[in-house]
Formats: sequence, structure tokens, C-alpha cells
Amino acid sequence: MAENKNFTIGITQGDINGIGYEVIIKSLCDNRIMEICTPVVYGLAKVASYHKKYMDMPDFSFQYAKSAEQLSTKRPNLINLYEEEVKIDLGTSTRIAGQMAERALYAAGRDLKNNLLDAIVTAPVNKNNIQSEKFKFPGHTNFFEHYFGGKEHPALMMMVAENLRVGFVTNYLPIKAVAESITTEAVLQKLEILNNSLKQDFALNNPTIAVLSLNPHGGEEGLLGNEDKDAVQPAVAQAFHNGINAFGPFPADGFFASGAYTKFDAVLAMYYDQGMVPFKLIGKNGVNFTAGLPIVRTAPAHGTAYDIAGKNIADPQSMRNAIYLAVDILRNRANKS
Repeated sequence: MAENKNFTIGITQGDINGIGYEVIIKSLCDNRIMEICTPVVYGLAKVASYHKKYMDMPDFSFQYAKSAEQLSTKRPNLINLYEEEVKIDLGTSTRIAGQMAERALYAAGRDLKNNLLDAIVTAPVNKNNIQSEKFKFPGHTNFFEHYFGGKEHPALMMMVAENLRVGFVTNYLPIKAVAESITTEAVLQKLEILNNSLKQDFALNNPTIAVLSLNPHGGEEGLLGNEDKDAVQPAVAQAFHNGINAFGPFPADGFFASGAYTKFDAVLAMYYDQGMVPFKLIGKNGVNFTAGLPIVRTAPAHGTAYDIAGKNIADPQSMRNAIYLAVDILRNRANKS
């Protein structure tokens, strides 16, 4: 395993018809990346060349490696996962794109399990076309939880942008399934994961966490739903009793509109849109981090962006921040051990 000064970071290619390669290549053109880590992209050499060509970047090149045991520390690396031609349909969801995205995830995952990588940064995938007999997950978070966590290490999706951190009790669930998933046990478990991550991964000694209510106005003592008084409030009280600086629940609208979020180290939202909408409005170039696992996985906080694929206008800062955050978390964990 690499030491503090030069971690090996695997980067999965994501959907080849989206902006994944564009933001990867633009990020790796930044010489500061090579100063803090050895990046290795898990993808397709011919597809990478195709994207590099329309981006008009003749001075950028990958060092092609056969395995993560033979990497260059001078240039970004690429492990070619497929030799045959693959049809590229920019801005379109295709089955082959899903298959290649899945292949990259499992290849990088195996190398991380075998200690050939220190962390993984994932480019965006299409959650529909990546589905297969083997891959039956609604997103990266659930895949990494299954592959590296299981019952011993349940995961928490956390969005990070500068000092704004938002965790989720539930993430990729239909709205109709959210309420029944909000139990005292579930909220308490996510609070514990979030609190531990703030200490271990973000080096915060005494973090504070704001918990959002599920229902409008906090449920109005049951008038607008019982989940807050029956499940969320007891979880917050138990967490506080256990030594976690958890407060709330706070109605989400007033909490973000008033700027109260700035007074806490992290926010725990009950469901995806409740936390993601304000995060994307407030946070700039955010990062998705899978907390709670023994491994480090980050990703840019955006999707495949089919609408701008191939136009060379994608902003790479979120991908760049994902690489930086992976390195920061690895350093914080190393300093804790």
C-alpha cells in the first residue's frame, strides 16, 4: 500500500457516452494531481483516444499499463479492459456502455480488495443500462456497500462541498417507500456512521450534526405524520445520550433558508431529494463520498450529462475535487492509525 505522500487512486471510466472521460482527462491534465497521487483509469484505450481527439489535447497521453502492479508515477495510467472496437454513441444510453461501465467497476474493485489501490473514484454511470445479472444495484453506494461492507459495515451516502456535508438515511428509494424506512434504528445507525466518519475521515474532534425532520413542519406533533415524534426524535435523543452531538429534528425548508446549516459540521437528511436539492443549490463542485466502509470511494456530484457529451464544455472541478477528497481522507485515516 502506498504511504501518505503518493497514494494510488483507481478511476473508473463510467458511461463512455457521457462526460466521464472528458472530466477525467481534464482533471488529470492538472499537474497537481500527479504530485499527490498515482492515478490509474480503468477503461478502454480506444475510447479514451476518441474523447481526447475531440477535446483537442495532443499534449496529453496515458501510460498504458497491463495491471495495477506496473504503473507509471510520471504520467496518468490507463488499464485497458477490452481490446475490441466499441461503438460510441455520445449522449445516448446503450447496452454496451453499461457493460463496459460494469467491467471497470469490478476490475477496480478487485484491485482495491487486493491492496493494489488505495481508493477508487468513480465517473458517472447510467443506473439503468448498467443493470445486469451480476449488477443489480440502484447506484454506486449500494454496490460498494455490498462489495466491501455488508452487515458489518453499512454504508452512508455523504455529499461534500467545502464545509457543507449532507448524509442520507435513505438514498435511492421511491418516495412511497421512504416513510416506512424511517425507523429509530435506521436513523440512529446513520447518525453513528456519520459521526464516526466526521472524526475519522474529516479529522473533526467534536463534530455537530443537524438532523432534518421527515415531514413538513416536523410533523406538527403528529398532525402531518407520526414518523418524526415516533422515530426521528427518539433516535436523536439516543444518539445524544451516546455521546453524539446530534440536534433536531429541524424542518428542512427553514433550516436551509435561514442558513442554520452553517452552524453544524454535517446534516442528516431523511431522503435523497430533501438533502440533494439544497446541496446542489448551495454547494459548488461537490463530491459524493461513501462513508462507513473500510475502503475509500468518492465521485463527482453529477451524472452522465448526456446533453453536453462530446461538446468539450464539461467542468472537471467536481471530478478533480473527488480525487482531492479521496487523498485527504486517506491521509486523515493514516494519521488516525
